[in-house]
Parts: sequence; structure tokens; C-alpha cells
Amino acid sequence: MHETYDFKVKPPAELKKYPVRLGIIGGGQLARMTAIAALPLGVEVIVLEKNPHSPAARLSPDCIVGDWSDPKTLRTFAERCDVITLENEFVDAGALAVLERAGHQVFPSAACIAVTQDKLMQKHTLQKAGLSVPSFRAVSLSSEIKYVAKDYGWPLILKTRRNGYDGKGNFTLNSEVDIEPGWRALGGGKNELMVEAFFPFVKELAVIVTRGQDGVAVVYPVVETIQCNHVCHVVKAPAQIPDDLAAQAAKLAKRAVEAVGGVGSFGVEMFLSATGDLVINELAPRVHNSGHYTIEACDCSQFENHVRAVLGWPLGNPLMLAPTAVMVNILGTQITSGQPLGLAKALQIKGARVHLYGKLMSGPGRKMGHITALENSFTEGLAVAERAAQEIHFGKKL
Repeated sequence: MHETYDFKVKPPAELKKYPVRLGIIGGGQLARMTAIAALPLGVEVIVLEKNPHSPAARLSPDCIVGDWSDPKTLRTFAERCDVITLENEFVDAGALAVLERAGHQVFPSAACIAVTQDKLMQKHTLQKAGLSVPSFRAVSLSSEIKYVAKDYGWPLILKTRRNGYDGKGNFTLNSEVDIEPGWRALGGGKNELMVEAFFPFVKELAVIVTRGQDGVAVVYPVVETIQCNHVCHVVKAPAQIPDDLAAQAAKLAKRAVEAVGGVGSFGVEMFLSATGDLVINELAPRVHNSGHYTIEACDCSQFENHVRAVLGWPLGNPLMLAPTAVMVNILGTQITSGQPLGLAKALQIKGARVHLYGKLMSGPGRKMGHITALENSFTEGLAVAERAAQEIHFGKKL
């Protein structure tokens, strides 16, 4: 005779810690795709986001709506999670350190975020580890920039040290006449700024590296990224570069993530010169736009491997399942509702894998979704992905 148990009344004591509860700070498309990867593994996802209608918040029944810069809100969120991760690098590292001291597991760690969210500290850390980066210098006064130019030459790239992405927080200085406009545009005097020498690149490359709590890491194929108005438009995987150069880029990316003590999936952006020199532009302590192709193209996506890494589970295989993959971002063009129009036509295109993020509002340059195509050649893949992306636009102008 079998013993019966009414699970609706009281679950067994040993199941009190199941399912695992993964907390994600931030509710954008990166959190959404991470949550989608976590759910088949039996992981319960809790999202902390200011916007109750964000892409990831609507996937999480236990979404906490609140400001992650508020200590009380952050503590309430942490108490409901077994492990905490981030979809962006804008959460204050000091606040994360408070959670760690209270016994909460946070990956990437507060120390890692402290290094990576400040681009000056990030560059110093990478340089100290013996990794190649463009020449850089902190500036506290606009008048210092012309002296930097004597050492580095023109053009220069003026950057905010924090909270910059997709070209936001960057200003190109071609001569002294650009200094004051650039200084004002980036809030010099209020925001901490730095200057970088312009690196003459012929290709922009990126590598996703996922590193576990035990230090074991997997490296995804090196990809080429093509930008439009400082926003990633196309990703080609693998990059069309010699094998030895790809191996060098992969090694450089892995060392960079090790240098900052990263745990989880990281995006490492690089510049390649005409003479074959590689430098690290920036690294992002999170899943990355350049790795969206991995959802269909790789045995284990960057999102699933991120979940595995932060939970301390074995990492999956990063190898590609197709000869080539092309990803095209679907970008908004004006302020409209986020309702997708033309989706049916896009879905009729053979080989087009459509991903829409469910954002309620579209705007110029805003990432609203992406298309991935797996084909035998980049020419075929790009044609498929771009044709599908061109079919989709967004609702009536507001």
C-alpha cells in the first residue's frame, strides 16, 4: 500500500528550498531573455524593476516594483531570493556590498561591479592585468583636454565614467573647438569624465565569456558587430577573421573577465586594427546584445549559461550548431506605441527567428527586438534577417 500525501496542504520539509529563486535586478529585454532561459530549468525568477510593465516584469508573478537604489526596497527583494544577478551595471556597487554583508549571494559580485561600472577603474584593472586598451586619462577640468591631445593627438573620445551605453555618454572631439560643447553635453563638472585616444579600427569584435563561481569559463565564438549611430545593428557569427586572430581575441576576452573576477556571462567588446592589433574597448558585466544569436545558434545560449554560472551549476557547451548566424536588431524610429505591425509578414519569411521584447513604447534607436538567421553563408543570413526586420514597425505615432 502506497502512502499518500496531500501536496496542496503542506509540501515536504525538504522542498522548502525548491524551486531555486533567482532574483534579477532590472526588467529590460536582457532580464526577459534570462528569465525565459531559467524557467525550463525549474528556476523561479523574481524581478526588481521600477516599471511594472517592463519586458521581464510581466514574466515574473513575483515582480517587485520599486527603485533598486532604495536600500529598503533592495533588502525586501533580496530576502525573497536565493541568488541575485543583474541585467545592467548601473546598480550601485555599495548597495550590493550591503546585501553581501547581510549574507545574500550576488553574482557578479559587488567588487566586480565596482570595477566594471566605472570605466576608468575598468581600464586601469585591465591594463594592470597586462591587457591592451586604448590610451586613457581622467579629466576633472575641460582645460586639461587640450594637454591630453598633445600626448594622444586628435581625435579624442570624451566619455562619462558611469552609466554610458549604446554611444550615450560618448562625445567625439575632433579639435579644440569641440571641447566645450562635449564637456557641456556630458555634464562635465557634475559627472566624472575621462578621455580616450581614438583607436583606428577596421572591425569591431565581441566575445561572450561565461565564468562560473569555481573559475571555470567557457568562451563563445568571436563575432563581428556592425554599429549604426553607435547602436549595434548587425552581429555576424563567427567573425570572418583568421583562426589565430580569433584564438587571440578569445584568450584576451577570457583574461579580461578573470581580471575583474567576473561570474556569469560577460560581453567583451574589442577593436581590431588594419595591422591585426587587438585592444579591449569595454566589457559589460552581464549578458550582452552581441550574444543574442546564441539562443538559436549555440548548444547552450549565453542566457542559460548565465543562469547556470550564477547558481553554481555546470556550464553548457558554447559551440555553434550552424556554419553562420546573423542577428539584426529591430530598432524603433520614432515615439509610438510598442504594438508591432507587420509581424505576420515577418513570420512568413523562412529561416527568420523573430524575438520581440514586449516594450509598450517605441522610440528612436530603441531596441525593440531582434531577428536571427542561421544559414550556410553570411550573405544568405543577412538577407533573411534584414528582410524580416524591415517588415516590422511599431504602432501609431503618439
